[in-house]
Amino acid sequence: MNARRDSTDGPENVDELFAEIVAGLERDGVGKDWLDLDEVGPETNTATGHDEPGPRTVVAEDPAPDPADEPERRDPADEDHYVPPEPPPFPVLRASTLAALGLFVLGILLLVAPGIFGLQSRIGTPLSLVALCAGVGWLILRMRNSPPPDSGWDDGAQV
Repeated sequence: MNARRDSTDGPENVDELFAEIVAGLERDGVGKDWLDLDEVGPETNTATGHDEPGPRTVVAEDPAPDPADEPERRDPADEDHYVPPEPPPFPVLRASTLAALGLFVLGILLLVAPGIFGLQSRIGTPLSLVALCAGVGWLILRMRNSPPPDSGWDDGAQV
């Protein structure tokens, strides 16, 4: 099998394809306002004596207005800045949520320092795992599967 394939988009046709793309863009009017570097001659750099592009001087058609003639402008953000409203109060936790968090904290304490409760680590570790699993499970079971009661009639897209 021949490894080389004859294709029309090889390296020899890249310049032709690029010229076609540029010609299509010029037909559409893209780049009419751009500076054509071929029309502008290179400026001679007096420091080196070589033809190199040097710094360009841009002359404005209309001079800038005198700042003394303009009224004093103030930044509107200085006077009328946004002050966010107070955040809503933190919701009050229910007793069952506090019990689940208590089990979670108890499980961590039994795992880290079972000596606080007078237990050895061989007894404290399984108890801590049971307490941790019970606390996490209780929190998961208490999660709501329905929208909040004050959400209104439009519940959005639900799958």
